[in-house]
Amino acid sequence: MIPDAPRFDAIVLAGGRSTRLGGVPKAGLVLDGATLLQRTCAALADAERLTIVGPEPDGGARPSGEGPPSFVREHPPFAGPAAAVVAGFRAGTGGRAPWCAVVACDMPRVAVLIRVLLAEAALGGTTSLVAVDGGREQPLAALYRSDALGGAIDEVLARGSADNLSIRSLLASVRSRPVPVPPGTTHDVDTWSDARALGVDVP
Repeated sequence: MIPDAPRFDAIVLAGGRSTRLGGVPKAGLVLDGATLLQRTCAALADAERLTIVGPEPDGGARPSGEGPPSFVREHPPFAGPAAAVVAGFRAGTGGRAPWCAVVACDMPRVAVLIRVLLAEAALGGTTSLVAVDGGREQPLAALYRSDALGGAIDEVLARGSADNLSIRSLLASVRSRPVPVPPGTTHDVDTWSDARALGVDVP
């Protein structure tokens, strides 16, 4: 736990088609004895509300922690990351934490990412924080102000649907600033070549 770390909720995107992996779910890939989803949830263990957008894994593959995560699906399934963020944010009831982490489930170094973003948020400010890795902003590796993210979602839904909307279009009204993270922190598993390079078990 980072000293003076801000309160945050978290959304994990774990329901893609994994087309370039032949349909093998990324969330269930294993690194050092734990699935990528379990590793992601462990990195987000301090979240007040943890919502996973994707299918619920069986038995032993379920994430563990002090409180069980919630599982939801975007409607229709595979409607894209923007629709998944909307489904995750709108799930559940009750108050929200001031910040909301949004991450994909397939970044093996996600724990480093979360520590960097929370440390930056602990310094103060009201601007959302988006990781920059290798010069590229990563909107699915970010810590958003919950009120800003909620406002952006409301704007989009007032015009129609988030189905198949780009994530950048969803977040167009969110004021954010880049946060450099250690190189490779946001590298994810899109192909089996990526998996091998990142040390993930390959069938």
